Amino acid sequence: MAEEKKFRTEHDSIGTKEVPVEAYYGVQTLRASENFYITGLNMHPELINSVAQIKKAAAITNYEVGRLDKKRADAIVQACDEIIEGKLHDQFIVDPIQGGAGTSLNMNANEVIANRAIEILGGEKGDYSIVNPNDHVNYGQSTNDVFPSCGRITALKLLHGAQKQLNRLVEALNQKAKEFDHVIKMGRTQLQDAVPIRLGQEFKAYAAAIRRDINRFENAKDEMSRLNLGGTAIGTGLNADVHYLQRVVRNIAEISGLDLIQSYDLIDATQNLDGYVAVSGMVKTCAVSLSKMSNDLRLMSSGPRTGFGEINLPAKQNGSSIMPGKVNPVIPEVVNQVAFNIIGNDMTIAMAAEAGQLELNAFEPIIFYNMFQSIETLTFAVRTLVDNCITGITANEERCKQLVDRSVGIITAICPYVGYEKAANVAKEAIRTGANVRDLILRDKLLTQEELDTILNPYAMTEPGISGKQGL
Repeated sequence: MAEEKKFRTEHDSIGTKEVPVEAYYGVQTLRASENFYITGLNMHPELINSVAQIKKAAAITNYEVGRLDKKRADAIVQACDEIIEGKLHDQFIVDPIQGGAGTSLNMNANEVIANRAIEILGGEKGDYSIVNPNDHVNYGQSTNDVFPSCGRITALKLLHGAQKQLNRLVEALNQKAKEFDHVIKMGRTQLQDAVPIRLGQEFKAYAAAIRRDINRFENAKDEMSRLNLGGTAIGTGLNADVHYLQRVVRNIAEISGLDLIQSYDLIDATQNLDGYVAVSGMVKTCAVSLSKMSNDLRLMSSGPRTGFGEINLPAKQNGSSIMPGKVNPVIPEVVNQVAFNIIGNDMTIAMAAEAGQLELNAFEPIIFYNMFQSIETLTFAVRTLVDNCITGITANEERCKQLVDRSVGIITAICPYVGYEKAANVAKEAIRTGANVRDLILRDKLLTQEELDTILNPYAMTEPGISGKQGL
């Protein structure tokens, strides 16, 4: 026979409610869980850790300024440390998307920390005379400075992880740039033959684009390092000790190991969420760079017999349930899809930031949900792109050479010597008849064989100053 579930009675300003006796969360968390079953997901683990770090910093600071006794402060700090270590995460039961500007998460943290601190002090969960979620754990704070601050701290941590993967990508791309530096292929503009380029140059260009994204992420981290912690409800610091306000960000910086500073204008930092829009834009920009690169990889590997077929992507899985031997570019495809989702998330973040009114924006929960998803999925996409694609790419050198030799695009190099009109006439005849460009130039005695060998040297066409009229 199943054991009968036991409850304790808790009350808040709405009324009384039965809470499971073993639960560390309380009545306000339970109401939020019932009100906001939206995604069916839990809070991001790093967000839980970040809010626990803030509560730890607040307890230490309130003790330092004489607003919290040592016994309660020590118990709260111990409870926070346990959460930071990964314990009690299952007690954070509120949905990531929630009304109330993040009050549900803040109270979830306050109640879990309070009840664990009560246990540490020898009491029973729910006896808030020992440690109170509002009066002790939340002292000198408001959801309106705690929630934005823990969101920024979480974004900082995730951005750091993304940068590590992007640095790996740059390293892998540069390695391929060296490996493929001698491979001459046809460059294309608007998917039409242009002029020769080295495959290594293309990979080097990809690395340069990603390096810019890494630099942008440094700016993003700077945006996220400025906290409105200490501003309480609307940035005026009401109910916070003035000495607490001056010390709390310094303490959270020490606890988290992050470079954090207090916002210059706490009212502005509480009202305006443009920093999130800027950071989301930087993440979106990186996603666009990755998606464009993935498009190129899919094109260059297309075929393998009837497409470009210039490179081979690693075969990772069967490409069809009906076509034997078919292998698809699944890794670039998943990177494309991640990018599409990030671009959509960016729009959501922009609209949520715009929707604030007066002294507070109530829509930070959806901003955090989308921003964390964007940064994290980008991180995972880059990791699989490096491990399962870039490092295993090989070049079809002979195929690349064949396409260059057959291309009409090399005609561009003779323009300085014979003029645009004559070169265009040769190009048109070559396209119409399928004749070789070199043969037509020699037939019409536009250039000598020796001149052609110098001018139409494919490698020379890939570097400025190697070929040119002044050299003849």
